[in-house]
Amino acid sequence: MKKFFTTLLLFIIISEFADATHNRAGEITYRQDNSNPLLYHFTIVTYTKTSAPADRPELEVCWGDGTCDSIPRASKVTVGPDISRNIYLWSHLYNGTSTFIIFFQDPNRNGGVVNIPGSVNIPFYVETKLVISPFLGYNNSPVLLQPPIDDGTIGHPFIHNPNAYDPDGDSLSYQLVECKGAGGQAIPGYSFPPASNSFTLNAVTGDLVWDSPTTLGEFNVAFFIFEWRNGVQIGYIERDMQITIFPSTNSPPSINSLNDLCVEAGTNISFNVTATDPNNEFITLSATGAPFAFSINPASFPDVTAPASVTGTFSWQTSCTHVRKAPYQVLFTARDSNTQVSLADLERVNITIVAPSPKNPAAVPLGNKIILNWNQEVCDSAKGYFVYRRIGTYGFTPGPCETGVPAYTGYSKIATVTGLTNTTYTDDNNGAGLIHGLDYCYMVVAYFKDGAESYASVEFCTQLKKDVPVITNVSVTATDAANGIMDIAWSKPTELDTIQFPGPYEYRIFRSPGFTGASFSFVASQPDLNDTTFTDSGINTVSGPHSYKIELHNTNNGFIGASHTASSVFLTIVPTDRKLILSWNENVPWINSSYDIYRQNGPVWDYIATTSSKTYSDEGLANYLQYCYYIQSRGDYSGAGFVSPILNLSQQTCETPIDNVPPCAISDFDTLQFDCLDAEVTFGWLHPPLDCGSDIGSYNIYFSFDGASFGLLSTITDPGQTSFLFSDSSSIAGCFYVTAVDTVGNESEPSRTICIDNCPFYEIPNVFTPDGSGKNDELHPFPYRFVKDIDLVIFNRWGQQVFSTTDPDINWNGRLNNTGKPLPEGVYYYICMVNEIFRSGIRQRVLKPGFVYILRGNSAKTE
Repeated sequence: MKKFFTTLLLFIIISEFADATHNRAGEITYRQDNSNPLLYHFTIVTYTKTSAPADRPELEVCWGDGTCDSIPRASKVTVGPDISRNIYLWSHLYNGTSTFIIFFQDPNRNGGVVNIPGSVNIPFYVETKLVISPFLGYNNSPVLLQPPIDDGTIGHPFIHNPNAYDPDGDSLSYQLVECKGAGGQAIPGYSFPPASNSFTLNAVTGDLVWDSPTTLGEFNVAFFIFEWRNGVQIGYIERDMQITIFPSTNSPPSINSLNDLCVEAGTNISFNVTATDPNNEFITLSATGAPFAFSINPASFPDVTAPASVTGTFSWQTSCTHVRKAPYQVLFTARDSNTQVSLADLERVNITIVAPSPKNPAAVPLGNKIILNWNQEVCDSAKGYFVYRRIGTYGFTPGPCETGVPAYTGYSKIATVTGLTNTTYTDDNNGAGLIHGLDYCYMVVAYFKDGAESYASVEFCTQLKKDVPVITNVSVTATDAANGIMDIAWSKPTELDTIQFPGPYEYRIFRSPGFTGASFSFVASQPDLNDTTFTDSGINTVSGPHSYKIELHNTNNGFIGASHTASSVFLTIVPTDRKLILSWNENVPWINSSYDIYRQNGPVWDYIATTSSKTYSDEGLANYLQYCYYIQSRGDYSGAGFVSPILNLSQQTCETPIDNVPPCAISDFDTLQFDCLDAEVTFGWLHPPLDCGSDIGSYNIYFSFDGASFGLLSTITDPGQTSFLFSDSSSIAGCFYVTAVDTVGNESEPSRTICIDNCPFYEIPNVFTPDGSGKNDELHPFPYRFVKDIDLVIFNRWGQQVFSTTDPDINWNGRLNNTGKPLPEGVYYYICMVNEIFRSGIRQRVLKPGFVYILRGNSAKTE
């Protein structure tokens, strides 16, 4: 029997070792097959404890679609003291599009992990999220270039970076998470490593900083690396890594600070990297990153080792194949050769490769549109071009990292031209036509599939040929409802094609009500090409603006061309307390930069202000006195050959300031006194601020019993009185607020609401003397307050009822039910329920069962 138990125990021990892979770290990555979008090739990497008695030649991986496979190991190599790296390769074909969580779970981690209690019995679990979608396109997971095994020492900051890059140029972000156990669930008792200051993961750079370790041993941490495309998360990888903290007096080496770079594709990048060691030990300087993985024009940085100080040279001949929106991260590592523990320093450089700008852009005017063209982008992976426009030149020269056209230049994107070879665009202002007299400036940018943009082209400008009339003035010179006058002026065509459009010529003037020219009607014609002014009289310039356009006609062959529509400036005024708010508008093809405001002063008009906005508040005026105004607009065409400045007048209009502004609300209450015995409430309030309450004429007090429906309680007509006394013996419960009313009746917003409640009281004396003496002949309660009614029943000593009432005054005369024979002297007992008045409603209170004496004759006493 003993031999049997020994054999059984040995079998159990061997079985535990057989399952114990003693996993230290790992992750799952993938790439999509080029020919079949549903086929994915997976790489599973694990780091295990080499001295563990068991091995894992196969690993079960589940693909997130309900299937799992047992995958044979492709390789196993020793990469450090008691550390082996295991690689498993497998391809999986999915049935369709969806989101899949790929994971593997191994029965055990290595023993002794400080921040995972009982780690040898805790499963190792990592997962990867894969999104297959026809809208997503081709996608590979990020690639992690730094291994998930690292070392640090007590008291020194530890830094690790996975040096992840995305083969498709997608953006990456990082999130620290707890290590997972069985079924991907939280590990009981797990904690992040203890630090003297902090333990953090930078969401943007991926720098894992432990500042600084306080405990020796092995620690496991995990984090997600998210992929983002066009602002949408499209998957993630989970890495579970192990950090070993050693006792040591060693200090890590240090790499000189490096700056991020933005360069144009085709630039040869070359710079030195230097590392030094404070202990003068040998240092090995190396680099990893996506630029080293290119098959064409890869970057180079040969490993270099030297004592105390070491320098290496990074070189990269960039090309158009390297253009992408996201920067390339190059991670330089300097590791010392200390025999206790080898420590390292990391320095990261982000390198952005920008496509060259489109070259030789040109703009050619044609009628009321402009034809743009440029050379094809030299980086042939471009998908098309963005076209930007502004009025007038800016002089933009992009900085090294400024791609596209920044908004601060005032340029707006007006078109997207699809296709690398499509290098022309016709700007006709979306069919509305461009405006004569303006300088139109453009820049062109190439764009790429991942959202990258090239540098902007040089700025190139032109203006339309002046082959039509260009309107310059629509000005009100007389304001009247029936006999108003409008002066119209324009600039004659100076680049008219007289061969295509021979004379004789005439101008035709058209007018429309409103700003937009929605309903034009013919007004007049002028046969002289040099006669460029017109006075339109007998019109209503009071009710609204008018719009005009000038057409050029050949008197024999018809229409040649027309100006753009231009309206008059129309002024409106809104009256308020001691000020008038002026606002105006116009619709003109030139650019109005400022407006002069004039106010009438007797027979003259005074200039009072200039503004670039279309509103003005004229303050400090006298209420109920009329003021009159007009506006003079001041503008220009950006092109040469036009009157400058272009000045136009609005109609004249008048308005009267009125006090329609209520006082400010009462800011707060400064006193609140509550006398429940006398049923009085007194409260006082602060006078509203003088800037909106100097003309207060009265105060309104509002009351609500339930705090929901308020009504006017009282009006205080003395504005100097800022207190109120409320008294009501039946109930003072309720809510109050105060408003201020000015001398013309404008009422302020309510003050804050204050609420008070009753303090009911009811008590019955214990003796009365119904002897007909006229004193104390009836039973009455002591003075009571805030009681609606009662339910009182009085009994004799044998339990027989002798009196009952609901009247809170009781009025018992000592007779049976107040009408029968007098009751004998003695003790009588009562039960009483009192209905008390509160703000929330009637509340019932039961008095403690009591007694009352009936006394007669000379022995009667009143209590």
